[in-house]
Amino acid sequence: MVTKRRAIVLLSGGLDSATVLAIAKAEGYDVMALSFRYGQRHAVELKAARAVAHAAGVARHLEVALDLRAMGGSALTADIPVPRNRSMDEQSSEIPVTYVPARNTIFLAYALGFAEVEGAADLFLGVNSLDYSGYPDCRPEYVAAFERLANLATKAGVEGTAKFRIHTPLIDLSKREIIARGLALGVDYSLTHSCYDPSPHGEACGECDSCQLRLKGFRENGIEDPASYVGTKAGTGNREQEQGTGNE
Repeated sequence: MVTKRRAIVLLSGGLDSATVLAIAKAEGYDVMALSFRYGQRHAVELKAARAVAHAAGVARHLEVALDLRAMGGSALTADIPVPRNRSMDEQSSEIPVTYVPARNTIFLAYALGFAEVEGAADLFLGVNSLDYSGYPDCRPEYVAAFERLANLATKAGVEGTAKFRIHTPLIDLSKREIIARGLALGVDYSLTHSCYDPSPHGEACGECDSCQLRLKGFRENGIEDPASYVGTKAGTGNREQEQGTGNE
């Protein structure tokens, strides 16, 4: 009997991580998922992560609680407004205030420990260097550096029992290409959540950088985004006044 290789997938519940999870499964890995409740204002994404993990039938889904609000420094973990309605040029011109200091480094460190315990050598991360909002920890150079660290700073790496690899299958893909890849693999994007500043009911704002990139990707695929948006017809990004409901 051939034993499947184990892999750890960082699963936020967003579009990208759901696609990466599907890719890891399609490549034959026995997948375990890792999600974080880190004090993010969009903690509704964890509900999405659970739904995505369940639909994919992952072997184990671990949810870790840590509070990055203690440090703050980001619109996702502090009382700082989330930018809205920025142009694509504005989004790519500087590192935005939604950058969470050292977030991917912290998350990958946890994933590395999880991998050692579970006997996994492969870590999957949904970073992207094309349609991304200027985050320094989404670059290929960063990923390569952390992979080197993983093999220097672990018992498994030093003893040679594992050669850690960090897989970033989306890093050179546009959002349009990511969505097309996921659809081909049967990803149910209605389960995912991408918004940085959702409503109290968990509806996407349709205006933050993440929502705009997501909507653009679906438009370029010629299909509607199945996510629920505040005051909009789902997936169109065009605000429509709701009639007769009494809701804003």
